[in-house]
Amino acid sequence: MPVITPEIEAELVKKWEENPMRVPRLAKVVVNVSIGSNFERLKKIASVLEEITGQKPSFKRAKKTIKEFGIKKGEPIAVAVTLRKGRALDFLKKALDAVGYRLKAGSFDDEGNVCFGIKEHIQLPGVKYDPEVGIFGMDVCISIERPGYRVMRRRRCRSTIPRRHRVSRVEAMVLLKKLFGVEIVES
Repeated sequence: MPVITPEIEAELVKKWEENPMRVPRLAKVVVNVSIGSNFERLKKIASVLEEITGQKPSFKRAKKTIKEFGIKKGEPIAVAVTLRKGRALDFLKKALDAVGYRLKAGSFDDEGNVCFGIKEHIQLPGVKYDPEVGIFGMDVCISIERPGYRVMRRRRCRSTIPRRHRVSRVEAMVLLKKLFGVEIVES
């Protein structure tokens, strides 16, 4: 795992100041809660997730039948919300507060994305326990990219992003450290 030294951090920040197209940014934050085949409880979780994030979640369906878990194909088994811009930043502050502003270095991938879990939703600041809903955990995935990534997703004249323009693991760590004061812990 890479270790972020103050020299590496200063070098990256200097590169970002020289060229604004090199500055990484938060593209989106995806919050996912998966519980299985209990649809009534899933609806209650969706309402709590809407309160927490400020955005209506979407239901995700099972892709295949798994008899051991009692899941049938096409049955709703999860709830997910994709947050962007201001809502993403607001939710991320709450989520990082729930984990104590500490992330494992192993949570970062080579493309600059990071995922972490929150064991109990009541760890988020401002959330009260509701006996009807119970306690549930959630996965939070953060996508980090640079300006210009639209080239990869557009319909006309689609192209690839070169390796030198992609966000690295170290750059993602430095960005979260700079934006939120996150402490990176070795796995």
